[in-house]
Amino acid sequence: MSDEGQIYRISGPVVTATGIDARMYDMCRVGDEGLMGEVIELHGDKAVIQVYEDTSGIRPGEPVINTGDTLSVQLGPGLLTQIYDGIQRPLATLEEKMGVFITRGVDADGLDMEKKWEFTATVKKGDEVTGGQTIGTVQETETILHKVMVPPGKEGTVESISSGEFNVTETVCTLSDGSELAMMQRWPVRSPRPYIRKHAPNIPLVTGQRILDFLFPLAKGGTAGIPGPFGSGKTVAQQALAKWSDAQIVVYIGCGERGNEMTEVLTEFPELIDPNTGLPLMNRTCMIANTSNMPVAAREASVYTGVTIAEFYRDMGYDVALMADSTSRWAEAMREISSRLEEMPGEEGYPAYLSSRLAEFYERSGRVETLGGEDGSISIIGAVSPPGGDISEPVSQGTLRIVKVFWGLDAGLARQRHFPAINWLQSYSLYPQSLDPWYRENIAADFPEVRTEISSLLQVEAELQEIVQLVGSDALPIDQQLTLEVARMIREYFLQQNAFHPVDTYSTLKLQYAMTKAILTFQEESKKAIAAGALLEDVVNVPARTTLMRARLEEGYLERMEELVGDMCSEIQAAAEVA
Repeated sequence: MSDEGQIYRISGPVVTATGIDARMYDMCRVGDEGLMGEVIELHGDKAVIQVYEDTSGIRPGEPVINTGDTLSVQLGPGLLTQIYDGIQRPLATLEEKMGVFITRGVDADGLDMEKKWEFTATVKKGDEVTGGQTIGTVQETETILHKVMVPPGKEGTVESISSGEFNVTETVCTLSDGSELAMMQRWPVRSPRPYIRKHAPNIPLVTGQRILDFLFPLAKGGTAGIPGPFGSGKTVAQQALAKWSDAQIVVYIGCGERGNEMTEVLTEFPELIDPNTGLPLMNRTCMIANTSNMPVAAREASVYTGVTIAEFYRDMGYDVALMADSTSRWAEAMREISSRLEEMPGEEGYPAYLSSRLAEFYERSGRVETLGGEDGSISIIGAVSPPGGDISEPVSQGTLRIVKVFWGLDAGLARQRHFPAINWLQSYSLYPQSLDPWYRENIAADFPEVRTEISSLLQVEAELQEIVQLVGSDALPIDQQLTLEVARMIREYFLQQNAFHPVDTYSTLKLQYAMTKAILTFQEESKKAIAAGALLEDVVNVPARTTLMRARLEEGYLERMEELVGDMCSEIQAAAEVA
């Protein structure tokens, strides 16, 4: 047995090689063209390899060389602003080499090996350093300071270190045992990066999207699933989250999406402006593009590549938001590889290990204390594209078993032009309990109670709607007609949000709380007025209520809120007095 064998059998992206001394997950070069692949099964002297490139034209008997490495990513300054394929080849570099169509067997470094970076040392000679500790910094983009860390597992005393201009492979620090540290480190994608401990998820990831933040909040380091049919607004929702969530780093994985959808993302993302800095959003974004016509095996790798890059920035103490769009396509790639391996299929042909692979991916989220003593987090938001919008299929169900937030997109709401089209009756979040102390302390003491009241009004409306469809709203008692009006106000004034409106696209938590309080004040005052003899239509149609609802699209709305609510209360009381 040696490091070189030959192809024995080919089945699409799955190649069997003989005469090769290999271990699980070793990287191999397959065929005369040296296609990149990874060992996924071993049977005696035969190694089964999934190839990350198109295998058409290769034949049995061609050489297979084991590199002895596992699939690893290059980590260092220069990751941000990049657009990679599934195995961390920069698409811009590949385009320069061969045009828009990628030829096979081509390799490219994930980082620019020539570019010089200004390194500033933060430790000095004689300092003791351990794995994960910061030894210097580099200004990677205008917005992000890159921390150069000692690779996990390394420690020692600093023998020499110098500031200045270096490329990522040059030695910037030498330890007493002779170890040389560069700005770049490699890490195997299937191994989670180590940390000291995980924290409880008790800080919310503020997204500025009212329905998400208020009713179904996500914690920093939490996991969320967005299942939804075609055209229900998954991509716009993910763009809004990337743009507005209070994470410093965004990693976007376009996993097996249609080419035109991915093109849309690739053309729109570089144009988006970061609202916090006024600079391009790409300055703090890393993208992995793996479209549906790219080889399926690379699709599986893209998810692991993305989460490893996210862990690297988490280790620097940053909050990272990772968008995976969509995990259904990743599962389909697993299904194809599994059938080629002739494994026993599970439900709908997916492999039996589907749920465990999904769990493995989502479990790499969390808010942690890093090896360097920083506080960093990865929040994973996975889009799911169930065929026909049916969430009873295995991928949606496997995701729901793991994630703690479910934002269910609804095609019916999208057709009604209600965006974000998140169905408030189907969606849920399991975080409110652990987040409530934070809300009480930072926003308002009665925040959780207000949320519960708003949710229950929407539930009551759903029950009443069934009766309304049979007998009409006029047949209901006055108090129930009022409840319907209040619920309509919640839907149209609070839950609907225009992602493309400069003011309405983002709402602070304080504004969200003020808006819900205004709705509940309207309900309270209306009940009093109706009890005093006022007509429902007079109360509902007071001009000040319309002004209050429309003014949310204007600047400085929060400052005017008190005045607007006061005007509405006065007009409702006046309606009661007239009666």
